[in-house]
Amino acid sequence: MATKHDGFRDFVLDQLADLRGVTCRAMFGGYGLYQQGTFFGIIHKGRLYFKTDRITATRYRDKGMKPFKPSASQTLKNYYEVPVEVLEVADDLTVWASQAIQR
Repeated sequence: MATKHDGFRDFVLDQLADLRGVTCRAMFGGYGLYQQGTFFGIIHKGRLYFKTDRITATRYRDKGMKPFKPSASQTLKNYYEVPVEVLEVADDLTVWASQAIQR
């Protein structure tokens, strides 16, 4: 049965179509994004998060983005929400995803 967030998942995958080999797997109530076996993103509750490091996390924080918080007691500080303005432009999203894959 499809969930209401499957449409968002499909949108994200369409936006990332230029990245060859991107796959999506169900995990912890959301989806994990992989590119040729490298885990680089999370789709959870209608939001997209990309893997970051010390350098790239600053870029996300500068845009007011927060780390992935799957529950009240857990925060994954190396995955940050992707800004809407990046998500809406496939070329920009592909660049940010490529950086996440390299982390």
